[in-house]
Amino acid sequence: MFRTAVRNLLAHKARLLMTMLAVLLGVAFVAGTLVFTDTVSNAYKQQSLTSLNHVSVQAEPPFDQKIGEPGTVGKDTLRSLRRLPGVASVTGTIEGFTAVAGKDGAPIGVKHSTMGGNYFPQADGKDNRHPLTAGRAPSGPDEVLMDTSTADQGGYRLGDTVRLAVDGPVLHKKLVGLVRTDDTAASGATLVLFDDATAQKLFLAPGQYGGVTLEADRGTSEERLAAETRDLLPKDFDVSTGTQLREQERSDAADSATGLSQVLTVFAAIALFVGIFVIGNTFTMLVTQRSREMALMRAVGADRRQVTRSVLIEAALLGLCAGAAGFVLGIGVAVGIRQLFGATGSGFPDGPLIVSPRTVLVSFLVGVVVTMLAAYVPARRAAAVPPVAAMSAIHTPPPVRSLRRRNAIGVALLAIGVLGVLYTVSRGEEGRTTVFYPAALLLIGIIVMTPMLSGPAISLAGPLLRRFGVPGTLAPRNARRNPRRTASTASALMIGLSLVTGLTVVAVSTTASLHRGAENSVRADFEISAKNFDHLPASAHASLEKSAAVTSSSPQRETTVRTGDTEVDLTGVDPRTIGGLLDPSFVSGSLADLSAGGGKNLLIDTRTADLEGWSAGQRIPVVYENGDRDTLRIGGIYHDDEFLPSTMMPVATLQPHLKEIKDTSVLVRTKAGDGDDVRRSLERTLDRNPLVQVRNVEDLAEAAGGEAVTLLLNVLYALLAMAVVIAVLGVVNTLAMSVHERTREIGMLRAVGLQPEQAKLMIRLESLLISLFGALLGIGAGVFLGWAAGRFVTDSIRDYEMVIPWGRIAVALVGAALVGVLAGLWPARRAARLNVLTALKAD
Repeated sequence: MFRTAVRNLLAHKARLLMTMLAVLLGVAFVAGTLVFTDTVSNAYKQQSLTSLNHVSVQAEPPFDQKIGEPGTVGKDTLRSLRRLPGVASVTGTIEGFTAVAGKDGAPIGVKHSTMGGNYFPQADGKDNRHPLTAGRAPSGPDEVLMDTSTADQGGYRLGDTVRLAVDGPVLHKKLVGLVRTDDTAASGATLVLFDDATAQKLFLAPGQYGGVTLEADRGTSEERLAAETRDLLPKDFDVSTGTQLREQERSDAADSATGLSQVLTVFAAIALFVGIFVIGNTFTMLVTQRSREMALMRAVGADRRQVTRSVLIEAALLGLCAGAAGFVLGIGVAVGIRQLFGATGSGFPDGPLIVSPRTVLVSFLVGVVVTMLAAYVPARRAAAVPPVAAMSAIHTPPPVRSLRRRNAIGVALLAIGVLGVLYTVSRGEEGRTTVFYPAALLLIGIIVMTPMLSGPAISLAGPLLRRFGVPGTLAPRNARRNPRRTASTASALMIGLSLVTGLTVVAVSTTASLHRGAENSVRADFEISAKNFDHLPASAHASLEKSAAVTSSSPQRETTVRTGDTEVDLTGVDPRTIGGLLDPSFVSGSLADLSAGGGKNLLIDTRTADLEGWSAGQRIPVVYENGDRDTLRIGGIYHDDEFLPSTMMPVATLQPHLKEIKDTSVLVRTKAGDGDDVRRSLERTLDRNPLVQVRNVEDLAEAAGGEAVTLLLNVLYALLAMAVVIAVLGVVNTLAMSVHERTREIGMLRAVGLQPEQAKLMIRLESLLISLFGALLGIGAGVFLGWAAGRFVTDSIRDYEMVIPWGRIAVALVGAALVGVLAGLWPARRAARLNVLTALKAD
């Protein structure tokens, strides 16, 4: 039977090529996912090992609750640590946000970490954390170092003047050296290093460090040095050994890679699931075409198990070949995925591709197991055909009763899936983690029901195709002839398009709701804020008020007050101008109440009111950050909105109680609206400070989630494209084998006058019907699943409304039609080129 299986495989290698491609692509996705995950995980591990190469012990001070900032370590502590036995070196560490502009004035590293720190030379004048590659160390407040990646991004060379900002005005520093780093500035981030005194002044206080690391002498264990460090430092310091830090870094890298791996594995599973339909179709048709051959095998003594085993051996050999090819292609897929994430701004550390023995084994196992599973049902069906029946007819159709049973099962699964989705949606947040299961049942139910749906759906298209003459009459009849095959082919396309449509509905609805919410709540043309989400320079609001382009403005000045046992954030705004800049939707009161009550009125959103149990008219005693006490009155309550502050009060009332005047943002209206020219004018007013960002309403909506949704959707489209490609191969394969199966029939049609061009058109129309049928099923299921997924977003996005993206749906339908036309080209050409006499002699 093994030799028979091998001969059959070689005899039908052309027919099995498409099936092998489907398995190959699925396996390639699995192998690529494993290689990519191993590669990224290893790169993170190597990065952490390099960055912690000279760290034996790390000590970090506790958070200072009094000032609400991280604690510090003084120079005296560093001197004491140097005197410990077994210490080779002690390094004081300083880190902080540092925005950098390129030579062209545009900020760099915008979507990544933009860090500054200190260059801490040891006795040899070098900082082991940052090896110099060119130039020298900074020797004063006007000099800086950059890592090579930052310099390349900004277009800087040694001797250039660098424009940067920490938490205030623009600073101009001379670039005197370049360093190599494998940690902070990797993957698009930026790193600027100052001399010790300058870094302390900019980020902490003179003589203070954010932490300290120790390197042990040879022969001194990390545990011993850590114990001595703990004895020297206060008990609330966090002291870790280098080994512990490296293990934590490995664990974090593994967790990051695992999460990404799970997402990619889901898409690999979808691709393989779609491939199962292609494999099942192929083996069903091959088995049907070889019915006489198998009947003869049964007649000469082969039993059912042997026939089944022969087909499964074919499938195993095919899966083995596909697994090998898929593994090789998977390495290329891993490189492609890495470049894809890099292009979207999610850069990863550099490192070699890691191909583990596990990846090789899994690739071959997936190829073999998936192919054998898909071929099992056709194999059993072939073995069940009686020898006499098979020898007397080319094809014995499955009993009608089995199709009825399948339809009943499909209806039941569909009903359970729909009801399950509706139930999980009704549960709100609790149903978010379980909605996947009824959604899967719903899709499976549609797949099972597809044979029942294919007949009526294709019949409806019949009148539209009659204008194509005989080919238009024959195409729907051919598509309806074997509803199982048509359904299986259409289901492969349906799965991919249902997921694409569902994701598109959620993404478009979310983006539209965010933009609508921003436009409804924000009347200002621009919001000026700091890129580190901290405070603007103190001069920002004053500069904007003086700008000739600005017609009105209001700062948003925040502080935290204590009321009872809780703390609440208060935001000060200008009551005279805020009405033209923000438009809250009030439950009670109005913005006019800010000016009433002698400046003691406080407006709050519904979320704050619910959390604190406050109501309109209630008086709230508060204690400001400087210790002053006051009583504020709740003058109004408005609906909570992510584009509005949670509280508002007159800035003139708040300002005397602030230790330092800093604005979280400034809202402005301009004479010329929110165009790019006005934006550039405001940026010039603010000295093109790389710390400051000027955003209009559209930018605010994108920052609130629209940009992330669009980015995620594009990545998911790219990943789901694999499933769609496999579905296209399935259409091509089904039609090609269908043409082979109907060779005699096509020959007879040609003999009675069907022209070659008409034969081509018949096959193309059949392909078009199958593709559009699968597309319509997928779009319908996707819209419903998109609606269900959107219900879970309503809690986080107020006024969320589902938007059906008719334009993209139309593009999907046109794409499906194009897929049908292209998929039918090769089979149609084969049908048109059949020799009439040869075709009439075919079995």
